[in-house]
Amino acid sequence: MTKDTRKQPRISMGLDLGDRLSYVVAVSRGGEIELEDRIRTTRKALREYFLELDKKTRIVCEAGTHSPWVSALLEELGFEVIVANPSQAGRALAANGKKNDRLDALTLATLGLDSVRLLRPIQHRSQEAQNHLALIRARSCAVRMRSQAINSVRGLVKSSGERLPSCSSSSFHRKVPEGVPAELQDAVLPLIEHIGKLTSLIRAYDKKIEEYCDKYPETRRLRAIGGVGPLVALAFLLTIDDPKRFRRSRAVGPYLGLVPRQHESGERSPQLRITRAGNSYLRQLLVSSAHYILGPFGDDCELRLFGQRVGCRGGPKGKKRAVTAVARKLAVVMHRLLVTDEPYHPFYSSKRRQSA
Repeated sequence: MTKDTRKQPRISMGLDLGDRLSYVVAVSRGGEIELEDRIRTTRKALREYFLELDKKTRIVCEAGTHSPWVSALLEELGFEVIVANPSQAGRALAANGKKNDRLDALTLATLGLDSVRLLRPIQHRSQEAQNHLALIRARSCAVRMRSQAINSVRGLVKSSGERLPSCSSSSFHRKVPEGVPAELQDAVLPLIEHIGKLTSLIRAYDKKIEEYCDKYPETRRLRAIGGVGPLVALAFLLTIDDPKRFRRSRAVGPYLGLVPRQHESGERSPQLRITRAGNSYLRQLLVSSAHYILGPFGDDCELRLFGQRVGCRGGPKGKKRAVTAVARKLAVVMHRLLVTDEPYHPFYSSKRRQSA
C-alpha cells in the first residue's frame, strides 16, 4: 500500500447526506465536537452554509445518490473532500450496533482525521461522463421495461391455453398481435402497442450512443474486439473515466467485481462466488460480450481460447466460470488498450512475444 500523503487537518467534518436534510458534525484533532447542525440537501443551502467555513476543514461523506454533485460543489468552494466507499464505510458506521444520522456524521468525521484509508476513498467521474452515462442508464431502464412487458403478455396469453410465436424482442410488437386470442385483445393489444413504443425508444437511444461514440475516438479501439459493440465500449470508457487511476490493468477486474471472494481459514480455502462489487450494469454488459466471444459466432482469438481452456478444467460449472473469466480478461484487455493507445490484436500475447 502506498503512503497517504494528505496533510492531516485540524478539523474534520462528517457529512451524512440525506434526500431532504443532511447532518453535519465537525470534530477537532483533540476529539472535541466543534460543530453540529442540519442543513437542507440543496445546492443553494449547501453553498450558503459552507461558504463561510474554514477552507482547511476536511469534509468526509459517503458515496451515494447525492455525493457526485455535493463533492463537486464543495471542491469548487475550496474544500478537501473525501468520498468514502460505502462497502467499507458501512461496516464502520454499523460497528457499534447503533445507526442514525448524527452518529454516521460523527463516525465519518472521526475517521477523516487519521483513518482515511479505512474509508477506501473513491473518485467520482467527471460531470460530462455522468451526463453521458445517464443516457446508457435510461436505455437500460427501457430494455428492462420492455422485457417485463413482453413476459407479461406471454404469461397472459399462456394462461388462456394459447402460445405466442417465438421472435426477437425488437420484432415482438409486429409478429405477435395476430396470435392474441379475441377475448384478450382489449387487455393485451395496448401492452403490445406500448412494447412497440419502447422498441422505438431503444432504437433512438442506440442511435444517440453511436453519436456519442464519435465524440470518444477511444471507443474505436475497443470496438475492434469481437463482441464489443458501441454500447459496451462507451459504457466501459465512461465508467472507467480516467484509465490512469488504475496502477495496473489487472486491477479493473476487482473494481468491477469479477474476481472470486476469499474466505480462507487455516487449510480451508473454499471456492466462492465473485464479489459483484462496482458497477453491476457494466459487469452485465461484459458478461454478455463474453457469452458472444465463447458462442458459435465468436471470432477466433486469444480471449476465446482462454475461455475454452478455463471451461475444460472447470468441472460441472465450467461454462459459467469460463464466461466470468473471459469477462474479467476482456475488462483487462480493454483497459490496456485505453492506457497504451495500441490497436487491438486478436492474439495479443503472441504478437508481444514476436516483437520482443
